Amino acid sequence: MPREHQRYQQRPSRLAGAVVWTLDVPPGPRQPARSVLPDGCMDLIWTAGRLVVAGPDTHAFQVDPDNRGSCAAIRFAPGTAPVLLGVPAYELRDHRVELADLWSRTTVRKLTERIDRTAHPAAALEDFALGRAADTGPPDPLTVTVADRLRRGGSVAATAAEVGLGARQLHRRSLAAFGYGPKTLARILRLQRALDLVRTGLPYAEAACAAGCTDQAHLAREMRDLAGTTLGAYFSAGEAAANSETPQPSGSSTTA
Repeated sequence: MPREHQRYQQRPSRLAGAVVWTLDVPPGPRQPARSVLPDGCMDLIWTAGRLVVAGPDTHAFQVDPDNRGSCAAIRFAPGTAPVLLGVPAYELRDHRVELADLWSRTTVRKLTERIDRTAHPAAALEDFALGRAADTGPPDPLTVTVADRLRRGGSVAATAAEVGLGARQLHRRSLAAFGYGPKTLARILRLQRALDLVRTGLPYAEAACAAGCTDQAHLAREMRDLAGTTLGAYFSAGEAAANSETPQPSGSSTTA
């Protein structure tokens, strides 16, 4: 009998900049440990009976292989989740927090029960996020601009000048919006940019330079510091995942 594998799927959300994703974990043997790489994003994750907020990571987050069951989630673009959650991002940095610890337990219980009952939890979660966004309004356009400029490879100094903030003001606004300062966000987005380029078939050295690293050694150091692994190990794990029909998230990337 063929072994069943985890199946990950994602699609763009109707909420601007967000991604809806699902992970189906069938019963069976204990799955290999996985690491989620930092990407500047925050996620609201549903599993039966629970809603959990994944805060912005500064290093690879180790997923407990004993966590069984399927889940659905919405991944918010950098800087967009705090206004929806009503919590500054730095309070959730490197943490997974029950939504009931942030909001009224009665409110969260009713929301969780509503999602539990639906046949399409991911769609229900997306509808909730859209409704919440309509109530709270859009995220700060300044921090959206900051994330966009850094994602495109702009320097922190040039980005600060473009949005008209001093270094201290930009750092303070970034802590609330992203969970860390602009330099850390720039490093994380640059690493993700480099990994995306390697996935297209570009050699490590060329991907490093195109993403804004000094050279391949610079990219290798960033990989060790932020992802806790090497480029070779990361992509070898990715190939193994592909062979086992377990697609990798494009945002919160994983390694086995």
